Amino acid sequence: MGDRQAYEPLTMHDKVTVILYRAGIVFSTLGMVFLAVFSMTTPEGWMGGINARGLSNGLLYLLVGTIGLSVVFIHLYVSRFHRFLKRLYLVGLAGMLVLALVGKGDLMGAFEKHQYAPLLLLPLTGCLGFVTAKEAFCFQLHEGYLLALLMPALIVAASVGLLAGPAVSGSLGLVAVLLVVFTLRKVFMPLHYDIGDKSAYQ
Repeated sequence: MGDRQAYEPLTMHDKVTVILYRAGIVFSTLGMVFLAVFSMTTPEGWMGGINARGLSNGLLYLLVGTIGLSVVFIHLYVSRFHRFLKRLYLVGLAGMLVLALVGKGDLMGAFEKHQYAPLLLLPLTGCLGFVTAKEAFCFQLHEGYLLALLMPALIVAASVGLLAGPAVSGSLGLVAVLLVVFTLRKVFMPLHYDIGDKSAYQ
């Protein structure tokens, strides 16, 4: 479980890394919210004729970067878990590179050309799911467990044709809502919650 006790004053490094970790969570959530909104509406109708595909691609790239921010700066007592998470993220980056090559920079195009292309997002959703599950375990943010299970399950379901059209949009909306709840409960916690007992780090 998470340690809510402040064992010693936080250093500037402690504060910066916690803020960056939480910033990754916040911007990942915002990216997912906008993706969900765009999947349910026609952005050109209310944003003055924007390039919806280009914006969706940009949001996907943003998600990659912000998930990486949380992966790099997460505080874990057991170092082998952190090493595993970083390796999983590198696999996710490789998957994104494949998608970018297949779509010639257009990630959405890659999804349209190949039904199973979304499976390449599994490592990245695994990283985000690890973060939410870690917080669920440490601080009883139980929606984090649901997110960790739901996100990869939805990707697999969409890839094999069990979800399509409005069902995909609705699923993205559900994930976005859960992430908003999770984020609002997490980001306002005292910074020292994420550091805990430094003597316990391995």
